[in-house]
Parts: sequence; structure tokens; C-alpha cells
Amino acid sequence: MKVNRHAKIIELIRTHRIETQEELAAMLQGEGFRVTQATVSRDIRDLKLTKVPADGGGQRYAIHQDEQNGMNEKYMRVLRDGYVSMDMAQNILVIKTVSGMAMAVCAAVDAMEWKEVVGSIAGDDTIMCAIRSVEDTVQVMEKIRRIVL
Repeated sequence: MKVNRHAKIIELIRTHRIETQEELAAMLQGEGFRVTQATVSRDIRDLKLTKVPADGGGQRYAIHQDEQNGMNEKYMRVLRDGYVSMDMAQNILVIKTVSGMAMAVCAAVDAMEWKEVVGSIAGDDTIMCAIRSVEDTVQVMEKIRRIVL
């Protein structure tokens, strides 16, 4: 599924120094995605990835951040498409998603780089986000509500 592949691409470019489409295609194939160079090229365009200078020279792919704290339309669409419900337990936010969408929604939440979110983990249909405080959890829930409703 395209959304899952996009989530994996975001994860890969955040955790690895990827300089070329061929490297990205190889990494995706290593993760079980059947892709061609043309598919990767379209994904790069769809995700609006850019090349930025890399430490030690060269360039690497990065997510192009828009002016709204990194919340570009792509991430908001993934969140809207996958979101089912959410609840909080103190400073833990639990987000329920459509089955198989938790990784994609989790990657979208991470990409938004909200200062309140310390980290998140995803299963098949559930995400757990560690939030800095109870008050911050309420704020993050409101941000998500504004996106999904």
C-alpha cells in the first residue's frame, strides 16, 4: 500500500543517510516493498523530499518542512485517513487507527515534530505517544482533533 510505503520512506530517510533513488529503492526492497526506480521517483515527488547537505560532504534526502511547523498536507491526510479514535492515560496518548495504518499515522505524527511529543511507538492499529505532561497531552489531542475533524 502506498501509504505504508510512504511511511517507511519517511522512517528510512530519518534514520539513514540516503543519497540516491537507487539506495532508497534498495532499502525499501530490503524492507519487503517491491518497488521500481520510477515508483521511488514518484514517491519522492509525492512526499516533497528534498536533498540537503550531509555531514561529511555529499547530500542526503530529507523531508521538506512547510511553514506550519512541519504539518504539510501529506501528513495531515495520512492522519485523517488512518485515525479512528484517541484516549489519554496521564501523559500517554493512545491513538487507535484503521488496521494496518498505525505505522503510517505514527510516522506522520513524528514528522509533525510537535515539541510536546517525546516519542511514539506503533503496532498494527494502535499508537502510544509519550507526551511531556498531562497538560501537553490535552494540547496534542486538540491538535489532532483539528486535523481529523
